[in-house]
Amino acid sequence: MTTTLTVAAPAVDLDAALLPGPTALHHRLQERLAAAAAQPGCLVVVGLLRKDTGWPLAAGALTTVTALLAGALRGEDWLAREDHTEFGVLVTGSPADADTVAERLTGVVTGAVTGLHACAGVATLEDGLTAHEVTRRALLCLDAARHRGPNAVVHYSGTR
Repeated sequence: MTTTLTVAAPAVDLDAALLPGPTALHHRLQERLAAAAAQPGCLVVVGLLRKDTGWPLAAGALTTVTALLAGALRGEDWLAREDHTEFGVLVTGSPADADTVAERLTGVVTGAVTGLHACAGVATLEDGLTAHEVTRRALLCLDAARHRGPNAVVHYSGTR
């Protein structure tokens, strides 16, 4: 299977394997939760959607997506891998700021690689929550966003 790029990747060559992984994301999330009352923030999990789910994502496509996501972040945001086709972003700011960042991130992926789209789940960092719970909420929302389709962003609200 050949992947056709429709836009040029940024000049920076970022390999997803070189990003901090899920363990580093968990630790950074714990640190951010300790200061959640003083410094608001959210966890955004960007997940890739594909039309053809039978083949692994090509390394070149993943590198392109990684570079595009990194290039779309604000200076105070932090990018890591959540899974093979999922990226975690710790966003500093209000829930509205996080939703704006999530929309921008899903938008840069869509159309960058033929047949590849993105969606996102967002969970607000709240005093008293664990890193595991924030991640669970963001992934729950990502699952709902995947059901809605490309470019969907779902922000957690509720008690489940």
